[in-house]
Amino acid sequence: MAVAQLSPSYTETRFLSSQLSSASTRLYSRRRQALRPSSKARNAKIVCSVAPNEVQAPITPQTKGTRNKPDCFGVFCVTYDLKAEEETKSWKKLINIAVSGAAGMISNHLLFKLASGEVFGPDQPIALKLLGSERSFQALEGVAMELEDSLYPLLREVSIGISPYEVFQDVEWALLIGAKPRGPGMERADLLDINGQIFAEQGKALNAVASRNVKVIVVGNPCNTNALICLKNAPDIPAKNFHALTRLDENRAKCQLALKAGVFYDKVSNVTIWGNHSTTQVPDFLNARINGLPVTEVIKDTAWLEKEFTEKVQKRGGVLIQKWGRSSAASTSVSIVDAIKSLITPTPKGDWFSSGVYTNGNPYGIAEDIVFSMPCRSDGNGDYELVKDVIIDDFLRERLKKTEAELLAEKRCVAHLTGEGNAYCDLPEDTMLPGEM
Repeated sequence: MAVAQLSPSYTETRFLSSQLSSASTRLYSRRRQALRPSSKARNAKIVCSVAPNEVQAPITPQTKGTRNKPDCFGVFCVTYDLKAEEETKSWKKLINIAVSGAAGMISNHLLFKLASGEVFGPDQPIALKLLGSERSFQALEGVAMELEDSLYPLLREVSIGISPYEVFQDVEWALLIGAKPRGPGMERADLLDINGQIFAEQGKALNAVASRNVKVIVVGNPCNTNALICLKNAPDIPAKNFHALTRLDENRAKCQLALKAGVFYDKVSNVTIWGNHSTTQVPDFLNARINGLPVTEVIKDTAWLEKEFTEKVQKRGGVLIQKWGRSSAASTSVSIVDAIKSLITPTPKGDWFSSGVYTNGNPYGIAEDIVFSMPCRSDGNGDYELVKDVIIDDFLRERLKKTEAELLAEKRCVAHLTGEGNAYCDLPEDTMLPGEM
């Protein structure tokens, strides 16, 4: 059977044996066309399914009104007879995961962690839906080829596309990594508007085609306000399902506390990153613990905690760029994995994790209707609750007010993207993390 993948640049044809077994032979042939495919060819429907002793009908044209779908890729177009595979009997129902910016460096680390079973478990098959752009489409194909060659048994489907309305179809997890980086001379207000338009469109797409209980983790910066824009454009999805990634900041804070105390980082718990993912973020040492004891009882250097510790966490991304020559990608992908696991694994008793979440109904006195990083607990069902038993003293409250003010200013700056009228930018100062430049 011929399996065709259609893209704006060329048509790819692969010939697969009609018998699927360990000894089956697959012959691959790629035919590049100099001419741009006709509109009819670009809208063709692909039927790619091979099962033992059965071959489906060949490719048929897509009829008007049929929803376009992103192309399945190569071997992932094959439908396997799971009943014949003993090792799959205990597997769970397949889950659909969308990743935007899928051709980027963060995704290059993350996708293979997802495919290996490291994130959702060794008995959880997944389908990866990769979102890119016209410019990155060829790189997306390269990513899909590497996933093919890695032979992950849990990775049952891979599809690639450039339309969020196609890629987000029925997804249960959306990891929104892709965003425009801040260029030289670009004002923060400009970046908020440019990336805000991306996340407004993706929010609309999620609202239109994703699972009603989709969990969304926004990584692209400025992630707090991008998450707010996204949820405001997806009114049919619970606002509680949207997260802005601040887990990397939490991991960095744990590392610094462990180094100062002379312990391994697994002895550090109850660390919170409050507020915005910017240099106004508040790494909380007041409620953190080392070996079950308050940090302030283990680390007596109050001046270090109040100044150097905070600055080390806030500026870690910039220092890494100076040393490494590029922004963090591997550690960011690890923090995305940590963030997902915190939602699908019960939180250890007495501990919590940080996530940028919607503030409505929060118990801390934080302004409502923004996305603000706060301490959370989960029962492992994908949901969370805010931690109530935290201490907020005058020192911590003062810092919370500063990061809150920044997020409220960002919200005013993107009002045109959240349905709240005309935008008005009065950002107090440029506090973008150096790692976001």
